[in-house]
Amino acid sequence: MTKLFVTGSTGFIGGDALYAIVTTHPEYEITALVRNSDKGAQVAAQHPSIKFVYGDLDSEIILEEEAKKADVVCHFAHADHEVAARAMIKGIIAGHSTENPGFLIHTSGTGILLFADIRSQTFGEALGQDVYDDLEGVAAVTSLPDDAPHREVDKIVLAAGTEHAGSVKTAIVCPPTIYGTGRGPAKTRSHQVPELARSTLEKGHGIQVNAGQTYWGNVHIHDLSALYLKLVEEAAAGGKTADWQGKPAVWGAEGYYFCENGEHVWGDVSKWIAAEAYKQGLITSDEVKNMSIEEANKCTPQGAALWGANSRAVAKRAKAVLNWEPKFASLKDTIKEAVELEGKNLGLVKGHAEKAAGKA
Repeated sequence: MTKLFVTGSTGFIGGDALYAIVTTHPEYEITALVRNSDKGAQVAAQHPSIKFVYGDLDSEIILEEEAKKADVVCHFAHADHEVAARAMIKGIIAGHSTENPGFLIHTSGTGILLFADIRSQTFGEALGQDVYDDLEGVAAVTSLPDDAPHREVDKIVLAAGTEHAGSVKTAIVCPPTIYGTGRGPAKTRSHQVPELARSTLEKGHGIQVNAGQTYWGNVHIHDLSALYLKLVEEAAAGGKTADWQGKPAVWGAEGYYFCENGEHVWGDVSKWIAAEAYKQGLITSDEVKNMSIEEANKCTPQGAALWGANSRAVAKRAKAVLNWEPKFASLKDTIKEAVELEGKNLGLVKGHAEKAAGKA
């Protein structure tokens, strides 16, 4: 029986990925790290078969021991937590060998590609236009500069998959802007697009960072989870696809996965949101106004980077080695739902019960 150890089961990414894994493979034995019994109860209500250990990402002994016992470790939580990454890698090395390797699937993010804009503090402009890919161009991705976001822990994972390649098979999943509603037990809301919608409703008009010309990739949460599922299935089968018959590597030094269903220009997303909010009667104008770096950061932490920097990447490896293809709705097709949800959260949209009571 395949044994999984997972972090982030109550988070947006982890909750949806866990849903995809459990519903497809109820036979897997899964242990989840949760902070307390209340968090455990949330997960257990949806997935009664899951076992729990209680702690957080600083609980080194727990992380090490659970990783040691697991066949596959899925790290869906904090991409930048060095202590957790090192502890789980240490556990996998201790519990596995070349005859019985362990697998680590780590979550990073295409925020790692923002380093040039962050260095120059140039936001809202389509500068550079570098488009990274994870197949022919993977060497450029795995050797990004040390000041790139997420790079510190990415390097730890890549080193483990290279220096201990026999006993530790690593894969790094690097999602871009994630959209859509999650299927997890707790957090079902993503961040970038919902926060832009919320800020638009609060401001009463559309907003964009400076000229709004920056590019960013995007993926539906369900498509992202489908990639995690394929990696878990590959690991459960022993990782046999890697480096044979001329196929690209699945794991290790080149085991790096972008995950996208195209890309958007943030200024266009701002227009889509403003137009939809106006159509729904939630704002009085569909005008989009420029905002400064400082104003964006007041709307949401690091808003200038999240809505005003360039992050361009093409997902080739997952298609080549795992037959992954995005299948769910485009970002534009989910804007209506995103605006409606933020309107409800702000109390601007009446729910069914209120309408039935004549309070609409």
